[in-house]
Amino acid sequence: MSNSQDIEINEKQEFTITVYTENQIGLLNRIAIIFSRRKINIDSLNTSPSEIEHIHRFNIVINETEDVVRKLARQIEKQVEVLKVYFNTNEDIIWQEMALYKVPTDTIAELVSVERLLRENGARAVVIRKDYTVFETTGHREETDKLIEVLQPFGLIEFVRSARVAIIKSSDGFNRKLREFERREPGQDVIENEFLDAEKNVFSM
Repeated sequence: MSNSQDIEINEKQEFTITVYTENQIGLLNRIAIIFSRRKINIDSLNTSPSEIEHIHRFNIVINETEDVVRKLARQIEKQVEVLKVYFNTNEDIIWQEMALYKVPTDTIAELVSVERLLRENGARAVVIRKDYTVFETTGHREETDKLIEVLQPFGLIEFVRSARVAIIKSSDGFNRKLREFERREPGQDVIENEFLDAEKNVFSM
């Protein structure tokens, strides 16, 4: 392996680990232990249903080297309920985060510039009350962070951001992978006992 490849593998960057699981009960705690034992911080964690009924999907975002992420993926895949683990850089996925911002309604009503700034940042009102208005926007981290800066001077009361949701660009979906696995490794047929085939000879007097 060349020096440039070594540097690339050992350079920290943002990775999204996608985990397909059969059952979430107790699994999240065991996965968290895998990261905590290695002193690796999880930047974002999302669990949701997947494209397959009864199969759940974890999206875990960390900032680490490719070598470390590869080892983590192998360790997670050893868990009984885990069906498959993928890891991808940001270039390999399509991802979004959702954010909510609470601001004083009187500020929004009085300052037209705030409304313009919200439109420019793709935000929309989801709740409007006399004392406050809640706006929602989706995008990448830098986009949702930018709106925080925009709203701070106008009395931003509260802010919360969701975990990342991501789809792998080159993936055909785990549904297809599961079907391929079943075709490659079908359930074994019952194998007849060799002595039962020769039953008359075995039990003849």
